Amino acid sequence: MTAPQDTTVKPLRLDGITKHFGGIVAIKRFDLEIEPGEIVALVGDNGAGKSTLVKIISGMYQPTDGEIWVNGERASFRDPSDARTRGVEVVYQDLALVDLQPVYMNLFLGRELRRKPFGTLDRKTMASRTQALVEELDVRIPSARATLSDLSGGQRQGIAIARATHWASSLVLMDEPTAALGVAETAKVEELILKLKARGAAVLIVSHNMEQVFRVADRVTVLRRGTQVGTKRTEETTHNELVAMITGLSS
Repeated sequence: MTAPQDTTVKPLRLDGITKHFGGIVAIKRFDLEIEPGEIVALVGDNGAGKSTLVKIISGMYQPTDGEIWVNGERASFRDPSDARTRGVEVVYQDLALVDLQPVYMNLFLGRELRRKPFGTLDRKTMASRTQALVEELDVRIPSARATLSDLSGGQRQGIAIARATHWASSLVLMDEPTAALGVAETAKVEELILKLKARGAAVLIVSHNMEQVFRVADRVTVLRRGTQVGTKRTEETTHNELVAMITGLSS
C-alpha cells in the first residue's frame, strides 16, 4: 500500500539554496521544510553561513541557485519589503527599532495607519491595537505609548517579536534574538517564541545557545562551512552529537 502523501502547505520550503560571493561558496545546496506551528533551530559555528541563509530567506540576498517556496508558492524576493508582503518577518539581534519613538510607532514602522482624507497618522488606533497585542502576548511594558528607549533590553526584544507576530502570515525568522539578554529576560523571550508556535506560526531561529535550542526547538539543522550537515529532532539527539556535527569532530 502506498503511504499517504503529506498535503500540508509548508510555510517555508527551501530546495537546493546556494549562494556564491564571487569565488566563495557561502551556502551549498541547503534544503529545509518548516511546518505550521513548528520551531526549527539553525546552528553552526561563526562563519558557517547562518546569517547569510536568513538574509536569503528574508530577501536581503538573492540565492545564486535553488528555490524558495512560501505557503506552497515559489517566491523570488527582490528585497526585504518583497518578502514582508509574502508574510515573512525577521527579528534581528539589533532589533531594527527606533528608540525615540513610542512602542506603537515601532510596531507599525513603515506601515503606519493614516486617517482619511488628509492622511494624518491614526495614532489612537495604532496605540490601541498595539496595547491589545502586547497584552495578548504578555509583553510587560508600561504602555503602548511608552518611549522605546525607556524599556529594558528584554522588553524591547519583546516588542520586536510582537511586531513580527502582528505582521507575519507565514514565517518568523529570528537571528540570535536573546544573545544580548540576561537569564530572566531570555526566559521571557523564549516564552514569546513558544507563544508564536502555539499561534501556528513557523519559526526559524538562529542560536548559539544549545540549551535554548533544546528548550524551544522541535528540530535543529546544522550548518558547517556553508554545508548542511544534517537535521535532527531535538528529542532524538544530544548536546554532544550536535557539537560534533558543528565542529566536524566525533563526540
